[in-house]
Amino acid sequence: MIELRPGLVIERSVRISPKQYRLPADVSLDSALIVVRGDDITVDFAGATLEGTAPFTDPDLAQGVAIRVEGGHNIRILSAHIRGYKIAIAARGTRGLTLANNVVSHNWKPRLFSLMEHESLVDWLSFHHNEKDEWLRFGAAVYLTDVSGGEIRGNTAEQGMNGLLLVRTDSLRIQDNDFSFNSGLGVGLYRSSGNTIVHNRIEYDVRGYSHGFYRRGQDSAGLLLYEQSSGNVVAWNSVTHGGDGIFLWAGQSTMDTGQGGANDNLFFGNDFSFAPANAIEATFSRNAFIGNRAEGSDYGMWGGYSYNSKVVGNCFLRNRIVIAIEHGQENLITGNLFAGDSTPVKLWADSIQPSDWGYPKHRDTRNRDNRVEGNTSVELKATGGGAAGDPCAGVPPLSGEYARMIPRVAGVPHAVPASAVSRRDRSAIIVDEWGPYDWRSPKLWPADSTHAIPARLRVLGPPGTWRVAARRGVAAISRESGKVGDTIAVAPEPGKSQDWELVLEYRGAATVSPRGEQRKAGERSRFGYTRFEPTMDWAVRFFAWNEAADPRKDPEAFYALLRSTPLLTRREPRLDYEWSRPTIQGPPQAQFGLEATATVTLEPGEYTLRTISDDAVRVWVDGTLAIDNWAPHESAVDVAPLAAGRHDLRVVYYQVDGWTELRLDIVRGAQRSRGSPGPH
Repeated sequence: MIELRPGLVIERSVRISPKQYRLPADVSLDSALIVVRGDDITVDFAGATLEGTAPFTDPDLAQGVAIRVEGGHNIRILSAHIRGYKIAIAARGTRGLTLANNVVSHNWKPRLFSLMEHESLVDWLSFHHNEKDEWLRFGAAVYLTDVSGGEIRGNTAEQGMNGLLLVRTDSLRIQDNDFSFNSGLGVGLYRSSGNTIVHNRIEYDVRGYSHGFYRRGQDSAGLLLYEQSSGNVVAWNSVTHGGDGIFLWAGQSTMDTGQGGANDNLFFGNDFSFAPANAIEATFSRNAFIGNRAEGSDYGMWGGYSYNSKVVGNCFLRNRIVIAIEHGQENLITGNLFAGDSTPVKLWADSIQPSDWGYPKHRDTRNRDNRVEGNTSVELKATGGGAAGDPCAGVPPLSGEYARMIPRVAGVPHAVPASAVSRRDRSAIIVDEWGPYDWRSPKLWPADSTHAIPARLRVLGPPGTWRVAARRGVAAISRESGKVGDTIAVAPEPGKSQDWELVLEYRGAATVSPRGEQRKAGERSRFGYTRFEPTMDWAVRFFAWNEAADPRKDPEAFYALLRSTPLLTRREPRLDYEWSRPTIQGPPQAQFGLEATATVTLEPGEYTLRTISDDAVRVWVDGTLAIDNWAPHESAVDVAPLAAGRHDLRVVYYQVDGWTELRLDIVRGAQRSRGSPGPH
């Protein structure tokens, strides 16, 4: 039995002394706190806990690699508890890797900046490139590169950004794991083929969703297959409430050359329901989707440029559009059940395709020779239908060649694993600044707009009771106690509508906080909701610019333009613009700028001035330049410290073309979060 220490190299089978180790890692992802090197090695952690940061540290401060397996044959890592790192377990070039019964939750994830009312493009993800390990910037509970053979079984990886990422990795059996409640991906594959992914929980891996406001998913997904990931078997998994359930894309090499694809993957008997975007997205490839469930999503299946794919014996329920395939060829859609969907099947081709795509220059992209036959469309009754009230029980049984496609995987139940939250509809998706809420602890969350007065707050969480424990700036509350599931109305004190706090005390079932703190049933815990948005009255002036006053080439000419008569003048209680096309009358679609001024008074304390901008912004505080991001950029976060007291603020912004986003916030504390890693 040994104890862990920084720089430890393990070269033989060992058992770790089962204690708690607080060992921070170096920021570099090229090194690791603990290295495993050699052949035929078992490292049994026996429940030992390895922590890189304190439990209440913001998750985006986690850094480094906890354990790295360097090459070797027949390596086993068992029963470790690892949290607070950018990557908990990494392996490269290993043959025969077993990771079993490890808990690698609560590792790195970025702060999110999409609000309840509208999203921010700074949260959008891009997994398109990974030839040079670009995915490392996203972190993961487990990150495997060039691994061949072995099993990933019985592990839990929740409340990070990504659960399991595979790069050029093959022949793994991935079974009975829980990769849920991550803000990016549950499982991601890049150039990874021949893997068997069966009977896992991969739920609520999502961002970019606010019920009743927006539902874009921002390229999060339960399961991602990218860039020539072929011949994988994905069966009997619960992959619900992901941004997409399954997101499959052939890869940049296929887009450039027209060759290859993420082909011949079998998706059998999975539940891909309640995705904000697509239950199934599979493009530019040839695959089989047999006997799956896709319920309550925007699209049941988006299959752009799919060819020779089989969509057979699936149950599509209550999706806005069931199956949409543009530029598809020789696809078979048969034996499926459609129920409660707005549009069943849509097949088409556009006359013009993107000029920068190589794919249509090398491939036939006509919409042709697709077969849609033998499907059943039924109306849903208020009480449901089919056996046990489930319409999917009406899907005809598979026969012939499709019955023979049932995966032969020994020891695996032919059903998705049960979950307390997997059958809730999309309204169960709650995404706050740190990602998806897991319903294991009490939470106060707005029932509608955060700007409403009085504020309506929902009491969410496990069964239990609550009572008011503390309040600040609150004049009245609709009730002082109640049960989880209540909606309460909060009236702020006069003049405090933008600065108040309500704290409740919960008592009920056992809970686990979003940071992993466990409380026993009956133990009291506090939770609450804070509203803070300093009062400001913005004077905003819009201008159109041309080449003579191009802010990229001649900022002084642009500043001179700001002294001319504006196109439009507005008064705004908050500086918050976001659009692909102007949502207010006056500004042009492209080449416009604005100047906004306001005064703010802050009570004693520490504050941060924060902007999100696309294309460019400068901010002055009391005449001093505080934020300077003047080169055109995609949505980006900038911050500057702000002292208490009275301040004059001036914001200058310009837009070239494309997306417009400008937001200014003042938040309490010293925040330096830059958000999700952008395109690489």
